[in-house]
Amino acid sequence: MQVELDRRKPGHGPTGTPRKESDTVHLLSGVYEGVTTGTPIAFYIANENQHSRDYGNLAEVFRPGHADWGFFKKFNGIRDHRGGGRSSGRETAARVAGGVIARKILEPYGVSIRGACVELGGIGLPEHTVLELDGARSRPYCAAHDSLPPLWDAAVSEARKAGDTLGGVVRIEANNVPAGLGEPVFDKLQAVLAHAVMSVGAVKGFSVGEGFGAAKLRGSQNNDPLYPAQPPRPGGACFASNHAGGILGGISSGQHIIMHAAVKPIASIATVQHTVDKKGRAAEVQVGGRHDLSAIPRIVPVLEAMVALTLADALLLQCRMGSIDISCHA
Repeated sequence: MQVELDRRKPGHGPTGTPRKESDTVHLLSGVYEGVTTGTPIAFYIANENQHSRDYGNLAEVFRPGHADWGFFKKFNGIRDHRGGGRSSGRETAARVAGGVIARKILEPYGVSIRGACVELGGIGLPEHTVLELDGARSRPYCAAHDSLPPLWDAAVSEARKAGDTLGGVVRIEANNVPAGLGEPVFDKLQAVLAHAVMSVGAVKGFSVGEGFGAAKLRGSQNNDPLYPAQPPRPGGACFASNHAGGILGGISSGQHIIMHAAVKPIASIATVQHTVDKKGRAAEVQVGGRHDLSAIPRIVPVLEAMVALTLADALLLQCRMGSIDISCHA
């Protein structure tokens, strides 16, 4: 857990906030001598470096791009302005910790999940560039290729000088996912993955396989032809391509599941913005405090965790249905 939480914690990287948090996880129950006991796994992660005073000027106004207005309308004007609360990126620490447990369920099946940033501030990889996701964890920005960090450094420097922020795109791959996961109608695998990934506050778009690019293709281009496995066997096949992104009819095909998430720019910018106050009067707001310049790369382990949680749920459901015998892999 601590390894994954360290990837998400604030205070490091070119786009990171100056806020420092150790994000030390304390297990309270459910684990003894490194092994689960069968009781609920409880843990807590302390906030050690909060500055509630940084939000003092936000008590009567709504920050553009933030959840302030939505929460105000949802909860009849009751709102704690001293931080984001449930709309804060801080909430994602628990998701990352939970994702570690989900990965433990997936590991006996050989399922692995990895993510990387493929675009930042509108700057992405040139077409046909071969991704290098294996090295992403050790690169600045969790970049998908060695050529990207120098390009992004310039964009980050420009945005910082302007008091602005940047969005980006994260690619997530789930490898060696067994075929047959997902439900045929409302709980299609891509639907529950979209639900999980888009429940992360900064995510504004989600796609599987070709995604929106599929709308520009013909069926002859988008289809993935099947060929006999070698040697041929009942229920065996190989795919010539993976435009579908590893999901057919809402059910995993046995290919790698390829996803992309569009991440919006951080809403807390340093420039003066137009807004209104609680009484509906015109106002201006300048957000102070310590904020990330981009959710990237800290959001990458969060998205990986949400994919892990979703796939673990789908796998356990399929095991209960008897289609996969979990005892054979434990």
